[in-house]
Amino acid sequence: MKDFSISPVTACVSLFRHWQLIVQLTMRDVASRYRGSFAGILWSLIGPLLSLAMYTFVFGIVLRARWGIAGESTFDFALTLFAGLVVHGLISEVIMRAPHLIVGNPSYVKQIVFPLEILPIVSLFSSLFNSAISLGLLLCIWAFTHHGLHPAVLLIPLLMFPLCLIALGIGWAFAATTVYFRDLGQLVSFISAGLLFLSPVFYPASAVPVAIRPVLNLNPLTFVIEGVRGTLINGTVPSLHSYLVYLMISLLVAIIGFAWFQRIRRGFGDVV
Repeated sequence: MKDFSISPVTACVSLFRHWQLIVQLTMRDVASRYRGSFAGILWSLIGPLLSLAMYTFVFGIVLRARWGIAGESTFDFALTLFAGLVVHGLISEVIMRAPHLIVGNPSYVKQIVFPLEILPIVSLFSSLFNSAISLGLLLCIWAFTHHGLHPAVLLIPLLMFPLCLIALGIGWAFAATTVYFRDLGQLVSFISAGLLFLSPVFYPASAVPVAIRPVLNLNPLTFVIEGVRGTLINGTVPSLHSYLVYLMISLLVAIIGFAWFQRIRRGFGDVV
């Protein structure tokens, strides 16, 4: 029987060994979303534009919500809201797709030589493609409406990196667990919605009562959303200490998720 190592080094080795396969599967996954549509891959740009217009109308014009930023306009509110939605959209897409990665690809499971551990990586890269389009759109519009960008926005990829590790760890854990516990596939939508409303997406973290603010800080999205908005609006940079702590936690989540995937993958072929 094949030995499946749970060492985190194994994940890195698999990533570099199969990088060409990962790229091919990611490109195929992205292309499959828009195959057969008239606009094709342009939907990756049209979708965020429509979302931004919808949120501007509902929250900025109808509900007249504001963040309390000096000189804030309706469009400023929509862009600030959109920044939080981009961050949430990355991890949400990974979580929503994770339960179907193994059970939805029985042909891969039957192939002993196929590296199943790369499927969550492909899912993450595919989600990153969509998030990058949305983030690029956000930065372009902000630069156009605010006469440029603060250099601190260059740190946004670094802020997103720990969240990618957390998403990957959750993806490994959920993909493997769903093979034996199919009900998890029904719960992911509630988990995604919970992350949305328990994150400072529609409201600033400062609006949360001090007594329950520590609970909000346990949400893995809070640090990234506040960090991205801070760099975008004020050019502020999160403290190095907070970032390093968050990075260590994200590494731990990724290691645990991969270890769990490797430990229980032996029975995939018998169940799928």
